[in-house]
Amino acid sequence: MKTKNIFKRSLLASLVGLTCVVNLAMAQTATSNQLVLESMAMDKKADPCKDFFQYSNGEWLKANPIPADRARYSAYDEVTERNLAALKQIAEAAAKGEGKSRSAQLVGAFYASGMNEALIEKEGAKPLEPQLAKINVIKDSQQLLTVIAGLHKQGVMPLFNFAVDQDAKNTTRYIPQIMQGGLGLPDRDYYLKNDAKTKDIRIKYQTYVTHIFGLLGDAPDQAKRNAAVVMALETRLAKASLTKVELRDPQASYHLTDLSALQKSDKKTDWAAYFNALGLAQPGQFNLAHPKFIAEAGRMVQSVSLDQWKIYLRMQLANANARDLSADFVNAKFDFYGKTLAGTKELQPRWKRVLSTIDNMAGEAMGELYVAKFFGPEAKAGVLEMVGNIKLAMRDSISKLEWMSDTTKQQAYKKLDTLIVKIGYPDTWRDYSSLQIDTGSYAANIARASEFEFKRNLTKLGKPIDRNEWGMTPQTVNAYYNPTMNEMVFPAGILQPPLYHVNADPAANYGNTGATIGHELTHAFDDEGRQYDAEGNLKSWWTKPDEKRFLLRVKAIEKQFDEFNPIDKLHINGKLTAGENIADLGGMKIALQALHKSLEHKPQAKEIDGLTVDQRFFVANAQSFRSLVRDEMLRMSLATDPHSPDKYRVIAPLANMPEFSDAFQCKGERSPLRPTATRVNIW
Repeated sequence: MKTKNIFKRSLLASLVGLTCVVNLAMAQTATSNQLVLESMAMDKKADPCKDFFQYSNGEWLKANPIPADRARYSAYDEVTERNLAALKQIAEAAAKGEGKSRSAQLVGAFYASGMNEALIEKEGAKPLEPQLAKINVIKDSQQLLTVIAGLHKQGVMPLFNFAVDQDAKNTTRYIPQIMQGGLGLPDRDYYLKNDAKTKDIRIKYQTYVTHIFGLLGDAPDQAKRNAAVVMALETRLAKASLTKVELRDPQASYHLTDLSALQKSDKKTDWAAYFNALGLAQPGQFNLAHPKFIAEAGRMVQSVSLDQWKIYLRMQLANANARDLSADFVNAKFDFYGKTLAGTKELQPRWKRVLSTIDNMAGEAMGELYVAKFFGPEAKAGVLEMVGNIKLAMRDSISKLEWMSDTTKQQAYKKLDTLIVKIGYPDTWRDYSSLQIDTGSYAANIARASEFEFKRNLTKLGKPIDRNEWGMTPQTVNAYYNPTMNEMVFPAGILQPPLYHVNADPAANYGNTGATIGHELTHAFDDEGRQYDAEGNLKSWWTKPDEKRFLLRVKAIEKQFDEFNPIDKLHINGKLTAGENIADLGGMKIALQALHKSLEHKPQAKEIDGLTVDQRFFVANAQSFRSLVRDEMLRMSLATDPHSPDKYRVIAPLANMPEFSDAFQCKGERSPLRPTATRVNIW
């Protein structure tokens, strides 16, 4: 769980299989002649003015059916494949004892335990027994909260979520954060919408829950009754939850309070018992992110019977751990979350799932080994140069904004100038010396790793802000902007072909990774990020007239995306995806400006592969979004993902960019440009 809004460019990355191992360092140092554009991926019979996604990616789409163990397949997943092969090399070598470092020993033991299927199958549900026993003996509401706190310490989040993070309005300190949560389905709307597909998902969810109770030893009739209890409690929590759109407003999730004030507002719930069980007898000020939800949770603590709470907690515990237990649990979870919700046909092989778990639990240990073997300094230097050029382009763009006053511009420059950039991997690796990982029980290793991470998070309280901390592991194929740190981060995993090429044609790199940099930079100024100042505080730095003019532009881009209907009668939610859509458009415009500036006084080939500089830029950008997605995954993404589907992340921004139409000479009826009155240009 991420406790702050980390903005990502790509959709959720899942893992795919490999038939060979690619040396990443060799891939990075290939010659520029080899790494201009992937022209073989293009469908040059398509009209770029009519369907640029097809033009840029048509042959790739035809040649790359979605693998059976995937819900989607994209350029990002191509890189993830390569990373998985590299990580498998590392983990297998470490498991054989080939590495002597602490990180190698930890990764090797963790991997070995995860690959020990015989022991995992023998244990079955046994790893859950200690927590199940504590749930079974709950005698009152105070003990209920104590048990919930114990589950939270193990990374299981029933009823609500807890974490320690920066105070959004005073980012020089860490505070506890209590947030809505406790659901088994992806979003509140899955409990509340009454269309046929959503109803069918609810029925299948109850079937899954019934199955889990059966695996825990309940008789069939009892398991079915228990599933009904779980659905009823989760539906009540869903009704009290904010929507995905409401959660995009950071002000809606900030409500500073303390234990005394919480107890006054909820005299019946012993919140002190919860904090004591966490090890926070004196929590000080904390953020009660969603007061209405927590108020309902308190009412439920008092009104719901303990027997029903025990049923709910048993399911929360089993569901949170099912992926890493014996095959019957794994298959049950995959059948619902993989097949039903995402449309995935086959379960990933064990080695991929184990690597994913290690990445989640001790990812920097694996990252340290990954970077040492597979990440060279050339990529970092090239990206730093692009970052500098793109920041200059952003500054120039701000200076020319007619709708923004000089007063607000000065604050925008300040935020831009203080923005921190992290590339590749952390300066200081995480200290895992107190984490015990051995070759024995995989479940026990996961439990200890979860407790380690909770304790690491909790002990931030009272300490200075760790400016070196990363929210992603180095091997992650993604990037993010963190508003409370005012930083953008590009892990080593994303800085490789086909997403980034050392010494490649600048137009290709700026169209792909450059646009990613521009995208993350624009997040600092999108409808969410712009609410944070240069120090990362949730504090307005806009004049009211400027804010009004900006929000009118945001409303216009929301309206544009509301028009798209990717599947069935489901439209893109313009309000949910506004931040990402703003960043896509802004990122492309700024990266193109930076490309032009970087090429001044440098001799360039007029055409490569028959394409001009600007044409190569746009094709590279479109190729970075090449993807195929299963219908089930597309439906779930439209309901829950703040990103628009990849195809629309390509074609929608171009309708606002005269630069594109000029590059491909799209005139008259062939022009994808929107009329000037409805065209959006924010940054």
